[in-house]
Amino acid sequence: MTVRFTTSPDGTEIALERFGGGPPVVLTGGALSTRHEGLPLARELAGLGLSGVVYDRRGRGESGDTLPYAPAREAEDLAAVLGEVGAGAACAYGVSSGALIALGAAAGAGAAPGRLVLFEPPFTGAVGHPQDPARAARLAELLDRERRSDAVAYFLGEIIGLPPDSVEGARRSPAWCGLTRIAHTLRYDTTLLGDATLPFGVLTAVRVPALVLSSDASTRLLQDAARAVAEALPRGEHRTVSGAFHHAPAETLAPVVRDFLAAA
Repeated sequence: MTVRFTTSPDGTEIALERFGGGPPVVLTGGALSTRHEGLPLARELAGLGLSGVVYDRRGRGESGDTLPYAPAREAEDLAAVLGEVGAGAACAYGVSSGALIALGAAAGAGAAPGRLVLFEPPFTGAVGHPQDPARAARLAELLDRERRSDAVAYFLGEIIGLPPDSVEGARRSPAWCGLTRIAHTLRYDTTLLGDATLPFGVLTAVRVPALVLSSDASTRLLQDAARAVAEALPRGEHRTVSGAFHHAPAETLAPVVRDFLAAA
């Protein structure tokens, strides 16, 4: 597919690709991802008569970046992509911290999605486990010292909660170099999340139908957080899907998204 670009209000160029010719579903990835991680789901959606739209969040892949960072800028980036592909006719699908961006775009004044699908927004503070600000500070310290590999490992182990053997396995994988290349954007994800408590002002401003998903193999904490988000949204519902920790396969997710859009 041909890479296209759209321009966010602050002048940042955002790279995107579209697969399929049906109603668009814009995919926003989580921490340490580029648009390429969304390709399997985008292609599955295209095969079901929808369009899967993937884009590089600012500071990643082929997209630009403009400082200083602010969560509102990422919501504006998504709104720019939505405007490029159809705004209110589109569905926004957000994974983890990408779900926070989708919520911000849906609550904002710019181009907004017609529906939302959110996979495990990590608002663990809603169920009694807020994020310790000392962890974000430690991550920032590692990045300031250009210890990018250590910063990625710290994020995966101390903030995401992967066991040490999983972190070491990731370090040895061919993907590690790509993760360290975009390590600086981890600041953006921790800024988006804050202390992980529910942003009720944002949630109550989201008036579109929203489906919040969680994996049956994720921690109880993430599953309960997903349910809390669904309950706080004016038109939210929760569903559990089969998957792995903080992940579900594209072939599982695509029919769920299709059926949710068909219910409109």
